[in-house]
Amino acid sequence: MVGMRLPVMPPVKPMLAKAVKDIPDGELSYEPKWDGFRSIIFRDGDDVEIGSRNEKPMTRYFPELVTAFREQLPDRCVVDGEIILVGESGDRLDFDQLQQRIHPAASRVKLLSETTPARFVAFDLLALGDTDYTGRPFAERRETLVDALSTAAAPVHVTATTYDRDVAARWFQQFEGAGLDGIVAKPLAGTYQPDKRTMYKIKHERTADCVVAGYRLHKSGPDRIGSLLLGLYDDAGELISVGVIGAFPMARRQELFTELQPLVTTFDDHPWAWAKQEEGTRTPRNAEGSRWSAGKDLSFVPLRPERVVEVRYEHMEGVRFRHTAQFARWRPDREPRSCTYEQLEQPVSYDLADVLSAR
Repeated sequence: MVGMRLPVMPPVKPMLAKAVKDIPDGELSYEPKWDGFRSIIFRDGDDVEIGSRNEKPMTRYFPELVTAFREQLPDRCVVDGEIILVGESGDRLDFDQLQQRIHPAASRVKLLSETTPARFVAFDLLALGDTDYTGRPFAERRETLVDALSTAAAPVHVTATTYDRDVAARWFQQFEGAGLDGIVAKPLAGTYQPDKRTMYKIKHERTADCVVAGYRLHKSGPDRIGSLLLGLYDDAGELISVGVIGAFPMARRQELFTELQPLVTTFDDHPWAWAKQEEGTRTPRNAEGSRWSAGKDLSFVPLRPERVVEVRYEHMEGVRFRHTAQFARWRPDREPRSCTYEQLEQPVSYDLADVLSAR
């Protein structure tokens, strides 16, 4: 940004984490894995820039946070953290609503900043005043961050941390009730290394049996499956769209196309018959389509809901899988009607306000 003079200047790619199966032991700091937009905040007086994973500024989309940063962050600093949005219930995060904040119209951005305001959770410090902290150990960066933001209040928060692995294991189970994504473990002696996977992330992974209700073609050809559309039956017996699976070897994509042809049907005989009028526009779902998918052809080929597949998933966002699910195995032994929401593990409920206020 013109006029900004900081020891660490934008753009900066955030430091990343590599996935591990279990919570590691060692000289580590553990913290909740927040489910939002990763952002590095640069402030030099009235100049504020909100950086992102792809290095493109998100400043214009969150004017309420720009105001909060000018009021609550140190006058000159660079802070790493996560932009989150708390849902209307107040007890869990809402990533779908957060996605809607990325809008091209200034009038819409202003309205959303007032009706669905975002928050920022700080968890690392890259610079303060004229001092570059990226070469210093995380333990020192964390201590300085807590001190620098000691008077911060909503919508600016400092993430909770612990050095106790047992506490982290408890958080791993409890905090998901608030919509969090898992646990991050950071080496206490580690320096800040942009775009390097020097931290560890432990995410929830569960399995569910789903009905295959349709497919999309792969971009490489008309005889290859791109992704399979998944459904679960709700209490009323309605098949609800819950997500997709799509990571298959190319040879398997062709085999799947051949295998599924006998199940191809019309929308008139399909549980998602109403999708016919929206064919070529978006995936069947209850919420508004994500603007990250703008311009993409999201039409699908309907299938008779007769095949069941077991998938791996991390957690739910409303009635849908938060991330793309992963293929585990086919379940020819399962009846499609037995694939209901009741099979899903219910996370322990936890007060999100307690998570946000903990240090």
